[in-house]
Amino acid sequence: MLNIIWAVMIVSSLVYSFFAGTAAEVGASVFESCTDCVSFILKTGSFMMMWSGFMNVAEQCRLTDKIASFMSPVIALVFKGVKSGSEEAKLISANLSANMLGLSNAATPLGIAAMRKLAQKSKNNVATNNMCMLAVVNCASLQLVPSTLIALRSQAGSASPADITVPIWIASAITVVFAVALTKIVEGREKIG
Repeated sequence: MLNIIWAVMIVSSLVYSFFAGTAAEVGASVFESCTDCVSFILKTGSFMMMWSGFMNVAEQCRLTDKIASFMSPVIALVFKGVKSGSEEAKLISANLSANMLGLSNAATPLGIAAMRKLAQKSKNNVATNNMCMLAVVNCASLQLVPSTLIALRSQAGSASPADITVPIWIASAITVVFAVALTKIVEGREKIG
């Protein structure tokens, strides 16, 4: 459906530009945007590959297992029924660690793997409370080192790209606490109802 919507938008824009007499400007803008897009991907892609590699090295040298054991009390408190040292706990911990380090795209495959593991306990293909909690925590995304955002600000020519770190700590901490509390409230009401 989304492909159809995009196709209609593009075709209608091109038809309008033809009748408005701006077809040449639209064509030039399309090629300029393509150049900018490829440049952006090359600049940021290398950064994301580096962090994905760091995360892979951390998994290979069992650093993620140590982080999982450190985070197990928090994971046990937030994710009911997830046992310390279990595969779910390790995947959730790795996902949360990648998010806290601001690794954005490196966190995505870990989050998907954790969600698949949690989905194995689902009945009738319905999202469990732990699956909802993982989605909420990922959306809120507590950031200790907003590395991707710092890299983007650096690429954009910011004089001090790391100045956003403390405001991000505050905003993301408040967001995570509020999101987890709200999810727990909804989870509690579900049990009552």
